Amino acid sequence: MAFNEEEQQLIRQAIERAEKNTSGEIRVAVENTCSEDPLDRAATYFYKLDMDKTKLRNGVLIYLAAQDHKFAIIGDGGINRAVPDNFWDETKEAMLNCFKQGNLAQGVITGIDSAGRQLKQYFPFDETGDKNELSDDIAFMDGE
Repeated sequence: MAFNEEEQQLIRQAIERAEKNTSGEIRVAVENTCSEDPLDRAATYFYKLDMDKTKLRNGVLIYLAAQDHKFAIIGDGGINRAVPDNFWDETKEAMLNCFKQGNLAQGVITGIDSAGRQLKQYFPFDETGDKNELSDDIAFMDGE
């Protein structure tokens, strides 16, 4: 497994922390291997996890193939319409720096923190009606 119990808890806490600043919904999907382009795989899981069903279409998926050292970040249509083309570049770089040091969990947490900060300016937290639309648990995928 890519993450031990403590790392899983830290990732879940990072998602909860990030979502206190934005109405955006962040999920993490992890599997061991990925035989295709990681962005394509992320898109497949994005729909399998019903991330396209959020009210504001503001879901973000951080996908990681741990053994193959591949990852991708994908945002829903509402995000893609609102943000510049290079929106995720800084987040990917920060994550990659952690991954290169062998720290997968910290890389994912860094990505979550960055996504939360960046989404805040386009999708601020709505104190009157914001609800957690997607699970904060890591989705461990089996490659299907």
